[in-house]
Amino acid sequence: MKLNKDLRIAVSGKSGCGNTTVSTLLSQALGVTLINYTFRQVAAEKGMTLAQVIESAKTDDSYDMYVDSHQVELAKKEPCVLGSRLAIWMLKEADLKVYLYASDEVRANRVFTREGGDLKQIKEFTAMRDSEDSRRYKKLYNIDNNAYSFADVIIDTSKYTPEQIVRQILDELKMRGFISE
Repeated sequence: MKLNKDLRIAVSGKSGCGNTTVSTLLSQALGVTLINYTFRQVAAEKGMTLAQVIESAKTDDSYDMYVDSHQVELAKKEPCVLGSRLAIWMLKEADLKVYLYASDEVRANRVFTREGGDLKQIKEFTAMRDSEDSRRYKKLYNIDNNAYSFADVIIDTSKYTPEQIVRQILDELKMRGFISE
C-alpha cells in the first residue's frame, strides 16, 4: 500500500462494533500507527477495572477530557488510524471518517464471545455504558454520538467480516486518491 499523502483516518463506533479490530487491521494494511487510547488503557495505567473508570468518569470529567485530548494530540503527529468512540467528531482534520455500527444484540454477543461472562449482565452493562457515554459526550462536547450521518463511510459490521470492512475502507481511500496499491 502506498500512501499518497500523510493520511489520518478516524474510525468510531460503540463498544462491540468491531472498532478496535477494524482499526488494527486497517493500520496494518496501510503501514501506519494505530492510535486506540481508551478507558481500557486508563484503567490499566491506574490499576483500576474498566467498570471503575466508567463509574469515576460519571463524576470526574478529567477522564474523558484526558483520553480525548491525548488521542487527538497523538493523531496529529503522524499518519495514523485513530480508533475511538469520538474519533470522527474529535479529529476534525481526518482525511476519512468511518462509522461502524451493529445492533445492541450483536454488540453484546461479541463482547460475550470475546470476554465470556453472563450474557444478560453484558447486555445490561453495554446498555449502561452506551447511556453513560452518550450523556458524557453531550455534556462535555455537545456531541450526540448517535448522529453520525456526516461520516464519509458508514458500515453495518454485522454484515461483513473485519477483513471485508477493511477492504471497503481501502477501496474508498483508493477511490479518493489517498492510496495506491
